[in-house]
Amino acid sequence: MRGHLPRLVALAGPVYGELLSGVVASVVGAYWVAGLGAPAVAAVTLAGTVENLLLGLVLVVASGTTVRLAHAHGAGDRAGAGRVARAAWRLCALGSLLIAVPGFLARDRIAGAFLDGEAAALAADWFTVAFPAFALFFAQRIADELFKGVGDTRTPLRTALLGNALLLVLDPLLILGPGPFPALGVTGAALALTASRAVALAVTALLRRRHRLPAPGGGPLGGGLLAEGRAITATGAPFGLDFTARMGVGAVQLGLVAAFGVPAVAGYGVGYRVLLIVTMAFYAVRQAAAIEAARLTGAARRAGVDPAAVVRSLARDTARLAGVLGAGAALLCAAAARPVAALFTDDPAVAGEAVDFLRMSGLYLLPYALVVALGGVHQAAGAGRRPVVAVLLGLTAQLGSGAALSAPFGVRGLWAGMTIGALVQLALLLLPLSRRRAGAVGDAPRRNVPEEASEIRLIERNASA
Repeated sequence: MRGHLPRLVALAGPVYGELLSGVVASVVGAYWVAGLGAPAVAAVTLAGTVENLLLGLVLVVASGTTVRLAHAHGAGDRAGAGRVARAAWRLCALGSLLIAVPGFLARDRIAGAFLDGEAAALAADWFTVAFPAFALFFAQRIADELFKGVGDTRTPLRTALLGNALLLVLDPLLILGPGPFPALGVTGAALALTASRAVALAVTALLRRRHRLPAPGGGPLGGGLLAEGRAITATGAPFGLDFTARMGVGAVQLGLVAAFGVPAVAGYGVGYRVLLIVTMAFYAVRQAAAIEAARLTGAARRAGVDPAAVVRSLARDTARLAGVLGAGAALLCAAAARPVAALFTDDPAVAGEAVDFLRMSGLYLLPYALVVALGGVHQAAGAGRRPVVAVLLGLTAQLGSGAALSAPFGVRGLWAGMTIGALVQLALLLLPLSRRRAGAVGDAPRRNVPEEASEIRLIERNASA
């Protein structure tokens, strides 16, 4: 019986490249902005924070679209796939209006609520460009998910590379203004980001016309799309809640670290950037697993069999891949902590904090990789409540244990709290499964091996048909 690992790797590889290209472009952009002074850095930092908060809302629609489309694709339901695409675009238009218009009107208040003086004025300048252009960001995510929903993760990678390469060129031109270009500073950075997204979206639209994607189906336009819109939102809500909860806890964690001084915060910042690079691989596997889980679930329904067997098989292979990546990341952070920290800072105090953080993160990365990747299987297979509960309780345990351990052990207690939180999440994610003696998702009773294997082969044949 063919395993799921080859397809998981094929789907996850381009997703990781897409995520990594975005991080590289943002880091280079931050470098150019840093030359403008502290107020500019503070303004762009606030802008990035606001966009990350809005990303949680975008993910509800984007992730729901991926899962619903992959399910329809696996089931061979072209009419259903068409409804998903049309409903997703309508949700995108509605969400863009609800965010862009109030955001633009309240841009000065938003900037003034967090910053003052020159930094607040610069943040308002950024929002003047960014809020009207928010529809580009939202639309690009939806367009990418329409490709991913039918198993194409390479096209979003190509458009991401195009957009981020353009951003790397436009940033210094519009921020610093060499030659005939005007020096627009923070506003230039916002315009460069908007232009790069506009070009990437235009290319994506052309590619969608050239590639045969699920065509809109017939049927009633109003009721069917409203129902599909609700289904997309309900399916994507666990993904958005997961992201938003982790973002919120990250902000609280930073506040706890700040109590131990500037070197601790700077060291945490260095280590966090390194972790971001390795943990993106976990999220790439999560996306791949979610696409496969939805596709195979749709194929199972098409074949008229219980999808629990194939989802269990997918979860096992997902756990193997995530386990290898988590263990590799842990070993890498432990072994390369000191030379990696030296690349970012020559301050001994900051480097020492970064090294401690990276080495202690080795205990955190393996359970975290499993939680992230398996969460994609659960959520795409219709069991999204369990990982959300596990994440919320685990993050609560992280903050509580970290605060308690920081009293006797200092900032290292906070790092230990991260590991405790990840272990709690993993335990809560797996505990109900062991009690039910079932696989990764579903409450079906355990089947005998030959029967389960034959069902998996039937589902895989339907999925590839």
